[in-house]
Amino acid sequence: MSDALQIAYSPCPNDTFVFDAWAHGRVPGAPALDVTFADIDITNGMAERGELDVLKVSYAVLPWVLDEYALLPCGGALGRGCGPLVLTKEPGTGATPPGFAAGGSGGLTGLTVAVPSERSTAYLLFRLWAAEAVPGGVGEVVVMPFHEIMPAVRDGKVDAGLVIHEARFTYQRYGLHCLADMGEHWESTTGLPIPLGAIIAKRSLGAETLKLLAESARTSVRMAWDDPEASRPYVLEHAQEMDPAVADQHIGLYVNEFTADLGADGYAAVRGLLTRAAAEGLVPPLGPDALSFG
Repeated sequence: MSDALQIAYSPCPNDTFVFDAWAHGRVPGAPALDVTFADIDITNGMAERGELDVLKVSYAVLPWVLDEYALLPCGGALGRGCGPLVLTKEPGTGATPPGFAAGGSGGLTGLTVAVPSERSTAYLLFRLWAAEAVPGGVGEVVVMPFHEIMPAVRDGKVDAGLVIHEARFTYQRYGLHCLADMGEHWESTTGLPIPLGAIIAKRSLGAETLKLLAESARTSVRMAWDDPEASRPYVLEHAQEMDPAVADQHIGLYVNEFTADLGADGYAAVRGLLTRAAAEGLVPPLGPDALSFG
């Protein structure tokens, strides 16, 4: 597969659902893909080092990589009601855990929070939220793979955890409760959808290839919608023992109209997030044409 495009995305159901048809050669005229599965923290690092042709990354990493990569207008993850959550351990005796203010997010002041990546959109949304909601600032931030965060909160290894993906549907199983919803905060303050994951491709591939990649991604999404059962073996093979019903919920939440086309609202959300973050000194400022495609 030496002539195939090198691509990396996560084994999560939304990505395998989106790319199933393309990865298995069912999209007419699409370039062949050589797929690497990797957690978002890994793919963010790949993008910063300029590795691979096409990558699924956090929108938060774009300011560091858009000189070399172009944002594709489809294939990624934006939406409503799908933001990251801050979880804490459920008090077993009705007592408030040490350091927490009863019923208040300000109780995170000075405490340890696990996050999935310091370059993740989740962490960027968390920092924007915490700047308003946690007056004294959180204490230590610990990066760990997202699937390890809920067990760490449950076991008392960290005071709170910032979770993404299917954790929205499963955190109660760990005896945890939601302290705050980052997406709810974002939507209520901006009215915009929540930008989570982006598909980027090297600008050096050229405008025609970038256009073909976007068309291939969009066709792959629409083929998955037209025949959801076709993607099921690929989705469940990589879903890490996930309950098929949870995988379906995951896909239903993260694969939507913005996956097929960012559109005006999608681009406004991305630019709004990165402009706000730059104003807070959290990311480098974007150039006026940084999000241009082609």
